[in-house]
Amino acid sequence: MKKMSKTTKSNMITYLMVVVLFIVVQVMVTTGNLSSLLQGLLVPLCAYVILAVSLNLTVGILGELSLGHAGFMCVGAFTSAFFSKCAVEAIPVAGVRYLIALLIGAAAAGICGILIGIPVLRLKGDYLAIVTLAFGEIIKNIVNILFIGRDSKGFHFSTKDSMSLGLEDGGQVIVNGPQGITGTPKDSTFVIGVVLILITLFIVLNLMHSRSGRAIMAIRDNRIAAESVGINITKYKLMAFSISAALAGVAGVIYAHNLATLTAQPKNFGYNMSIMILVFVVLGGIGNMRGSIIAAIILTLLPELLRSLSDYRMLIYAIVLIVMMLFNWSPKAIEWREKHLSRFRRKNNKTEEAA
Repeated sequence: MKKMSKTTKSNMITYLMVVVLFIVVQVMVTTGNLSSLLQGLLVPLCAYVILAVSLNLTVGILGELSLGHAGFMCVGAFTSAFFSKCAVEAIPVAGVRYLIALLIGAAAAGICGILIGIPVLRLKGDYLAIVTLAFGEIIKNIVNILFIGRDSKGFHFSTKDSMSLGLEDGGQVIVNGPQGITGTPKDSTFVIGVVLILITLFIVLNLMHSRSGRAIMAIRDNRIAAESVGINITKYKLMAFSISAALAGVAGVIYAHNLATLTAQPKNFGYNMSIMILVFVVLGGIGNMRGSIIAAIILTLLPELLRSLSDYRMLIYAIVLIVMMLFNWSPKAIEWREKHLSRFRRKNNKTEEAA
């Protein structure tokens, strides 16, 4: 009971941290203390936080190195954007349309996670990283050669160009190859992003502390021992991987519905994006959801906050990365943190006993 109370308290602190940050940002926006450039980063920031938390489920809780998270994000982004553009007239209520787009994006990415996970999760370490990286690049390249149009006869598909779709007069090209999807409704807002962050945290934190989560962590710690006590390795690895992929799809939906034109470029859904998400997880602390949120916020906002320093901007950014890495992973820093945390806990316990 005491352990359960401690877990609940830790989860509540995480939720409270997100809510407090949301309130601070809203106050800054209301009082005009937040520049328009930073306001434009708020919705992508929510997507990055969800990506960091969801990848931590695979890397931190399952213990597998995946570099295909940008691919799952791409699947969620394009499937939801395709639906929203097709359903603008059929479903004029933005909230309902956006909710359905979220479900479609999450389901599409989750299904891809299952299909990829079945053969791929038999691999380990670097081999798994290479195959998931290849998946992300394949998805991006498929989207770039895909042309989809719609007219009175229905949908038309091609991998050549928009002219080969053979659309009637008045037909509409929805997915235009490398030019992507233009005209997706901009339904994503900072408020919706924060709500989805809280839902993502609720799913991941509850999974971590559930029976399934303990089974997943047992597989991470010692696969042979877990298998010897009857834990279904394939089932639980696939569960964690597919949930992580579905949440990445949700981040893709947020990202897609914040852009006038959605394109599958390397900077959006390529190798660099997957590495950036992994950096959030590693710097924040593998398995540490609170750390992933803080790392995602700092590393997303820092380049923009330092833009006025021009020549020294990337130097300071690199120094911050090194300091965060040392603080999270240096044995001396870990020892110092534990020492001060234990002292803080003892003070709290004495205060509670006195009360």
